[in-house]
Amino acid sequence: MKKQKKDEPHSTGKRSEVLKLKLKLKNWLFLVAGILFIGLGYLFLSTGSMVAAPILLVLGYCVLIPVGIILK
Repeated sequence: MKKQKKDEPHSTGKRSEVLKLKLKLKNWLFLVAGILFIGLGYLFLSTGSMVAAPILLVLGYCVLIPVGIILK
């Protein structure tokens, strides 16, 4: 059994790092609002509304979800 030198890091094979997003309450609110807008957009799309549905879908996918992820 070899002894490790003090300047070498502890070697236990591949190192797995998990990306942790630190989301606060306002982030979750934007994400939930985005999901609700997307759901309403698809609901309006199924009823034949060709004006409200695309607006809600674009707001959900392109505005609220990214803001919920990026905002600090």
